[in-house]
Amino acid sequence: MNPASNIIPLFVILSLGGAFLISLLGKKIKSAPDILGVSTTLILCVLSFVAVRLVNIHGALIYSVGAWKAPIGISMVLDGLSSFMLVTVNLVAFCISVYSVNYMEKYTSKWKFYTLFLLMLAGMNGVIITGDIFNLFVFLEIASVASYALVAFGTEKHELEAAFKYAVMSGVGSLFILLSIVFLYSFTSTLNMADMSAILIQKGPSNIVLMVSVLFLMGFGLKAALVPFHAWLPDAHPAAPAPISAMLSGVLIKALGVYALCRIFYNVIGVNSTISSILMFMGALSMVVGVFLAIGQWDLKRLLAYHSISQIGYVVLGLGLGTPLGILGGLFHLFNHSIFKSLLFLNSGAIEYSTGTRDLRQMGGLAKKMPITSATSLIASMSIAGIPPFSGFWSKLLIIVAAVAAGRFIYAFWAVLASILTLASFMKVTKYAFMGSLKEALSGIKEVPALMKLSMCFLALICVIAGILLIPSINFIFMQKASDVVLEGAKYGNLFLGK
Repeated sequence: MNPASNIIPLFVILSLGGAFLISLLGKKIKSAPDILGVSTTLILCVLSFVAVRLVNIHGALIYSVGAWKAPIGISMVLDGLSSFMLVTVNLVAFCISVYSVNYMEKYTSKWKFYTLFLLMLAGMNGVIITGDIFNLFVFLEIASVASYALVAFGTEKHELEAAFKYAVMSGVGSLFILLSIVFLYSFTSTLNMADMSAILIQKGPSNIVLMVSVLFLMGFGLKAALVPFHAWLPDAHPAAPAPISAMLSGVLIKALGVYALCRIFYNVIGVNSTISSILMFMGALSMVVGVFLAIGQWDLKRLLAYHSISQIGYVVLGLGLGTPLGILGGLFHLFNHSIFKSLLFLNSGAIEYSTGTRDLRQMGGLAKKMPITSATSLIASMSIAGIPPFSGFWSKLLIIVAAVAAGRFIYAFWAVLASILTLASFMKVTKYAFMGSLKEALSGIKEVPALMKLSMCFLALICVIAGILLIPSINFIFMQKASDVVLEGAKYGNLFLGK
């Protein structure tokens, strides 16, 4: 086993260790939750970039838990796709943990928040690095259960109702995923994903694989909030505290939904034309339905929640196309959406923090009193709407060009239409929240505390840099490696069984 692979389990160990220490010290030392929460996410963020470098140097790495070799033992895998997702998840988690230092002051028991937050992060990191399909389910449930509690963190009536609805629907999704794993295990007699992939290729097409594919589509479709499995999301995201809304929309639905869907279908089961067509259809449907539902919303966080459904549609459409350009565009949009949607939810939290409202009709003229929030919100809005030169424009362009190149002109049309409607929706947000005259009731408001501004500015900077600097060399290394892993498909099995 390559010594460099010892970094892999740290993504779960550090998250769980941080959660344990905060639960132990948080009640006794007031500053402990903030210090431990931010420092843990910072270390994980740095390690994720180190992981990208290790993959570039050594290629794919595998860590055998307890020194038991695959396929008998449990494996943890670090390849281009998992290192890309680790950067995405842990970078956003670090920004949100910094933001939470000031924002969560208005809630009691900050130590409980950080404990649950790090448990959710441990679950997401576990899903990304595991090479064992049952452990994928276990980590998925750790992240899910922590997120249920975080949605209900304020303990108000609507928050508890949203958390209950989220828990029930997500539980149904988990049941579909568990049933799929049971059927696959009975068919292949292994839980190691690489071994499973090799056996499925050997056995060829079967009705069991077809049934499992349908169950996985429903299960991970629920986790990713794809239409028609999206009903839980518009309630859950607005109900949660702003940092958790950012985490749920920014990375949770991608790690538990899109990443797992991509890994299972491309690297384990294998994608055929039917699955590809279903993914493209669900992606286009999510794009259009999500944006149409968003336009009529006046609750800022609810509006953003519907846009999460729409933007995930772009990612799934790109992945469903199955072409090198489509997959690269889908993964690039996954990263971009994690950044600009997290920023938008942090902006909404900053507005609510200062004004006490999320209703756009009760706002107006906030740019005069909250210039940092206004500027960062404008950058994020332009990025999600696909306005050049911001990052969202390039990833959407790649997906649209890929659809045209593949002869999928209808899907390209819907992608363009959804982008235009997204722009209209965020012009409405900018007009009602930040433009115009300041309402008399809001004359005493001021900009949010320094750490909240710091997180928003950092995420806004990434939106700008990813658009201006990274596109001229679109194959920048960590994204191209991720795309290659998806394109290799079922070769994933041979790669890791040989190590």
